[in-house]
Amino acid sequence: MARSTLSYQKWPLIVTVVGLGLSGWLGWATTGSYGGMLSFLFVGAILAALEIALSFDNAIVNANKLEEMTPVWQRRFLTWGILIAVFGMRIVFPLAIVAIFAWINPFAAMHLALSDPDEYSRIIGEAHGPISAFGGTFLMMVALKFFIDEDKSVDWIVGLETRLRRVSSIRGFEIAFVLIIIIAICQFLPEYKHAAFLMSAIMGLLVFMLVDGLGAYLDNIASNTAAMGARGGLGAFLYLEVLDASFSFDGVIGAFALTTNILLIAIGLGIGAMYVRSMTIMLVERGTLAEFLYLEHGAFYSIFALSIIMFLQSLFHVPEILTGGIGIVLIGLAFYKSIQHNKANAAS
Repeated sequence: MARSTLSYQKWPLIVTVVGLGLSGWLGWATTGSYGGMLSFLFVGAILAALEIALSFDNAIVNANKLEEMTPVWQRRFLTWGILIAVFGMRIVFPLAIVAIFAWINPFAAMHLALSDPDEYSRIIGEAHGPISAFGGTFLMMVALKFFIDEDKSVDWIVGLETRLRRVSSIRGFEIAFVLIIIIAICQFLPEYKHAAFLMSAIMGLLVFMLVDGLGAYLDNIASNTAAMGARGGLGAFLYLEVLDASFSFDGVIGAFALTTNILLIAIGLGIGAMYVRSMTIMLVERGTLAEFLYLEHGAFYSIFALSIIMFLQSLFHVPEILTGGIGIVLIGLAFYKSIQHNKANAAS
C-alpha cells in the first residue's frame, strides 16, 4: 500500500517541533527575555526554510543516485548520511573552517564560537572565497557530467543539450570549461586572494575526480564480481556525501548573515536537512523521477546555476533568496514541462 505524502513528513515535523522548541529555549537562555526567545524562534524557522529552498535540487539528485544503490547502502545513506549532514556539515564544518584559518584547535574554535560569535563570524566570512571556489568547482563538474554524456537519451532544452552531448567525444572538455571559468573569476579578484582561490578550486576539481573515479572503479569491480556487493555502494555513498557537503556550503555561509550563534545555525539547518531527506525518500519510493521526465534536468540546471552563483560570491554577495529562488523556478519549469509531456503522450 502506497504511503501518503503526510507520512513522509512524520519525522521532519517531529524534528521541527523539537528544533523550534530548542531554538526558543536557546533564545531565553542567551538573552533572558521573551523578545530574545521569539527572535531565536523566528531565525530558526527562517534557517530551516532557507535550507529547504537551497537543497530541493539536492534531494532530486540524491534520489537519482539512490535508485542505483543497493538497499543496504540506501539505508546507510539515509541514516549515517543524515547524521553526517546534520552533525558534520552544520557543526563540525564551520568549526573546522575557523580552526584552519585562525590556526587554533577545534576545541578553541568551539570556545570562540560560543564566547565571541562576532569574531567567529568574521573568520567564516574571510573563508567565504575559498569555500565558494571549492563548492562552485565541484558542483559545476557534477552538472556538466550529466549534460556532457553521449549515453544521455532524453533532452529537455533540445538545441543546447544535443550540442553538449556531441562534445562528449572531446576528452577533458568539461575540465577545460571549468578551468576557464576559474581563471576568468580570478581576473576580478585582488591579487592577494588568487592563491587561496585557485588552490580551493583545484581541490574541488581533484575531489570530484577522485570520488567520481572511485565510484566508477567500485561499480566496475562489482559488475564483474557479484560477491563484492559494491555496485551502487561505497563509491555512490562517498559521492553523495561530498555532493551534499557542496550543497551545504551555501546554506552554512548564508546562515551567518542571519545569526552568529552556531547552535542556532545547527538547529535551523538541521530541521531543513530532515525535510530534504524525506523528499529524497519520497522521490525514490514513488518513482517520481521516472514519472516526470524533465525533473532531473531541472535539478542539474539548478546545480549549474548554483555553481555560477558560488563563483560570483567570491566577488560579491548574492542574496540567499535569489539563490534558492532560481533553483525552485528551474525545477518548477521542469515539472511543468514534464506534466505537459505526459499529457501529450496520453492524448496520442
